[in-house]
Amino acid sequence: MSGASGKPTKRLWINSLEIDEIQKGFSNLKKGNDYLPLYEEAKTRQISDWLVGINASRLYTLLMQKKGLRGVYSVGRVQTPTLYLIYKRQNEVENFQSKPFYELVGDITTDAGTFNAKYKERFDQEEKAKELLQSHGITDRKNNGVIKSVEKQLKKSKAPKLHSLSTLQTKANKKWKYSPSEVLKIVQGLYEKKLVTYPRTDCHFITDNEFNYVKEKLSEYQSCLGIQFDVAYPNARKGYVDGAKVQEHYALIPTKQVAHIDDLSEKERNIYKEILSTTLSMFAPDYEFEETIVEIDVNGLMFHKTGKIEKRKGWKVLLGEESETKKEDEPVLPEMNEGDSCSVTVSIKEGMTKPPKLFTEGNLIQVMKNAGKEVDDENVKAILKQTEGIGTEATRANIIDTLKHQEYIEIKKNTVYVTPKGALLCQAVDGTLLASAEMTAKWEQYLSKIGKNEGSQQTFLDTIEKFILSLLDTVPKQVENIKEQIDQAMEKTFIGICLQCQNGKIEDKGTFYGCTGYQDGCTFTLPKIYLGKKLSETDIKALLNGKRTKLIKGFKSKKGKKFDAYLRIEHGKIKFDFP
Repeated sequence: MSGASGKPTKRLWINSLEIDEIQKGFSNLKKGNDYLPLYEEAKTRQISDWLVGINASRLYTLLMQKKGLRGVYSVGRVQTPTLYLIYKRQNEVENFQSKPFYELVGDITTDAGTFNAKYKERFDQEEKAKELLQSHGITDRKNNGVIKSVEKQLKKSKAPKLHSLSTLQTKANKKWKYSPSEVLKIVQGLYEKKLVTYPRTDCHFITDNEFNYVKEKLSEYQSCLGIQFDVAYPNARKGYVDGAKVQEHYALIPTKQVAHIDDLSEKERNIYKEILSTTLSMFAPDYEFEETIVEIDVNGLMFHKTGKIEKRKGWKVLLGEESETKKEDEPVLPEMNEGDSCSVTVSIKEGMTKPPKLFTEGNLIQVMKNAGKEVDDENVKAILKQTEGIGTEATRANIIDTLKHQEYIEIKKNTVYVTPKGALLCQAVDGTLLASAEMTAKWEQYLSKIGKNEGSQQTFLDTIEKFILSLLDTVPKQVENIKEQIDQAMEKTFIGICLQCQNGKIEDKGTFYGCTGYQDGCTFTLPKIYLGKKLSETDIKALLNGKRTKLIKGFKSKKGKKFDAYLRIEHGKIKFDFP
């Protein structure tokens, strides 16, 4: 367009916005042509996503509508495998059958105090537990025991990794129930105020340049947080500072410009402090605790107990009580020595197996990032790990919002549930590559070849065309196979029998309620909003059953006057009953 076609181009390739790094980048400009394959890779990804999305969405929508369902069924390379992951987990929870198990618990009494310990194995039948106790001559009364071993170890845990966008989204959802898209919006605002670095990053490392300026401003940052700590690690450590592991962007950290905390909103303050605390924690001492592992011998049967004593809070001064270790709830044990005698009262405790937990919005981000865990094929798993799962740091929050917008999922008390509409789509795509993270992996494998100039756009798009043609061939049969589920779903959407034709059923038509017999000439409808007031589904059901609604307050007449009234239907028309 500028008439410069064929001229040599140079590319500035930097991952830091510090002045010396920008200057270094300009003095080492790269050849523009070397990066054209990356452009081809991105363009191919965009075209293929569009081709799959537009064809598969139309295909499923038309087939579902043919069966009588309303609305659009949006399908996509990333959104559909994500939806299927949620659906699969929800099915696991709903179909989970809790089973009893039995454990042997010993209440231990020593000279210095009491504690309880467990035999390490569980039993599926109470009789098996009783048999084991009998074989060792153990009764439910006091038994003599010996402290077989006491092992004490001083353990340390390092500060957590620096934040990428996804770890920040997960943490903020867990701490404050912020949605992933809300976190991105908040951190984008902080970035635009020049208080934090580029937010859409998947990296947990910084370069020496960022480390140096953070170190220089350490005291200012501490004052900002109002927390002082001893600097245990003044020098850069590989777990946090590694230029070789920084690609396009480095980890999410504060900029040189220190925030005035009082100028920020509560949510901005929370997110800024989280980023700042996590960054400063790499300078703080390790968290230290003493772990004690005790083994108790009761007539040859071994009981075990692990306890711990916190020795040094370290980086937890900055990040609160949340621990990177899994042994947070372990108790402090009384002093004891190997060979000490004790008395042990053994009991059989019954427990029930628990289903896996449903996803929250925060851990859904991590599930997308680690989608490789859902795949059995080791090669595919490796590709997904390399490509950071499904979606990118910049798009995952948007994908979740798309699933909400399409009414495939809903969030209740921060837990993600698949809606009936979402479940129907999952049943329709079940068994296809559209339901699988595997497809993303195989695509990404070839797309990365294009980026390295080892593959061609045309070859990839030819494969996509074959994939779409196979969908056109197989999907109609699959949708036919779930006819029963579609009929059940449609039945649930009906609110009542039509008062006018008596044959049709009333269903939600989007902006109003209407009769399914409209094609046969039935014109009966009921409004969703009447004289300025929204009518609930309960109100509509009452009207269809010949009853009047509850008292509805705040109707607005044509003259603008407000009034309260009950509604009922008479000769097909809405009438008022006044209190």
